[in-house]
Amino acid sequence: MTPNTVVFIHGLWMTGLSWEQWEQRFQARGLNTLAPSWPGMEGPIEALREDASAVEELGIDEIVDHYERIIRDLDQPPIIIGHSFGGVFTQMLLDRGVGAAGVAVDSGPVKGLLNLPLSTLRSGWPVLKNPANRHRAVGLTAEEFHYAFTNTLTEEESLAVYERYAVPGPGRVLYQAALANFHPHAANKVDFKNADRAPLLLIAGGMDHVVPASTNAENFKKYRKSEAITEYKEFPERSHYTLGQPGWEAVADFAIDWALQAADVHSGAEVAA
Repeated sequence: MTPNTVVFIHGLWMTGLSWEQWEQRFQARGLNTLAPSWPGMEGPIEALREDASAVEELGIDEIVDHYERIIRDLDQPPIIIGHSFGGVFTQMLLDRGVGAAGVAVDSGPVKGLLNLPLSTLRSGWPVLKNPANRHRAVGLTAEEFHYAFTNTLTEEESLAVYERYAVPGPGRVLYQAALANFHPHAANKVDFKNADRAPLLLIAGGMDHVVPASTNAENFKKYRKSEAITEYKEFPERSHYTLGQPGWEAVADFAIDWALQAADVHSGAEVAA
C-alpha cells in the first residue's frame, strides 16, 4: 500500500516549523503531513528563545523514542523525512523497523563516520567549545547561523530565516554525536548491514558547511554491504538550509517522488516474498 503520510523530523537549532513549506507542498499533492518538534520544543518560537530549560538534558534516545511512538500510532507506516540531526534519527528509525521509506536530508553523522571536515567542527563550536554545554540548551548568534545554515544567502536574507526559525538546541545531542566513535553503545549507532529496513535516500548539499557532501557520501558508502534499497543524491548548489533556500521545491519533489516509488517497490518485494 502506497504511504499516504509524511512525518518530518527537524534538526538541531530548529523546530517542526522549519518544514512549513514542504508540508504545504506535499499537502497540495494529497498527502497527510506531520512535523512534530522534539519533546520539550513544542510551542511558539518566542517561548523557546526565552526559556529552553525543558530540553537542557534532552538526548538522542529520548528524541528517537518520541518519534517512534508517534509513527507506530499511525494507521500505516509513513514516509520519514529528516533534516540534519533529523536525518540521523530517520536512519535510526528505519533501522528499528519503523517507516515505509526514509529520506535523510543533509544528515548529521551516525556512529562510524570518521572524516568530519573543519567546517563541521566550526559549525558546532558554539556548543563544543564548553563541556558544560552538554547540560545546556545553546543557541547560535545570527552570524554563526549565517555561516552554518545560510551561507548561500545574503546577510539580510539569512537574518529573516534566523528570526523565523532559530532556537536554542540541547547541547547533549551534539556531544553524543561528536563522541560517538569513542563509545561502543553510542546513541546514534545504526546497523549498516541491516537488510530488512525500509528504503533510504541520502540527500547532500554541495555547499553545506554543517554537513558537507563528503560526509553524506561516506555515510552512503557505509551501507554498501546492505541488501536494503539505499541511494545517494547530491545537489551541488545547496547549503544546509536546503529546506527553504531558493530552489527548495526541486529537492522536496525529488525526495517525495523517490520515497513513494521506493516504498512501493519495497512493499511489492515483501509481498512477492
